[in-house]
Amino acid sequence: MRDDTIRLRHMLDAAQAGVSFAKGRTRADLDSDQQLAFSLVKAIEIVGEAANRMSLECRTRHPEIPWADNIGMRHRLTHAYFDINLNVVWRTATEELPVLIAQPEDIERDLKPWTEE
Repeated sequence: MRDDTIRLRHMLDAAQAGVSFAKGRTRADLDSDQQLAFSLVKAIEIVGEAANRMSLECRTRHPEIPWADNIGMRHRLTHAYFDINLNVVWRTATEELPVLIAQPEDIERDLKPWTEE
């Protein structure tokens, strides 16, 4: 369970970073700012990689997290890096990551007793 707590922290930190990178920016900025695009892609990749390493027990206990979507997005960004749809990246950063941020905090509270043993 300790690994799950660490992975949840990674998910939360990366999601918060992605949201902060997008704050005050527009979708059009992704077309002209390669650093922004790379930053958002990397943050989303980290969320997906951490989700992929979560235990089956944690995933099963918390179906409210779109585990498969997070993992699938990570695979897409990593393996099809040459064909990334920036509209999807933007929507993920501005619509999905903010929702995800609250969920790992809830799960982390749920796992806390396991790590205090």
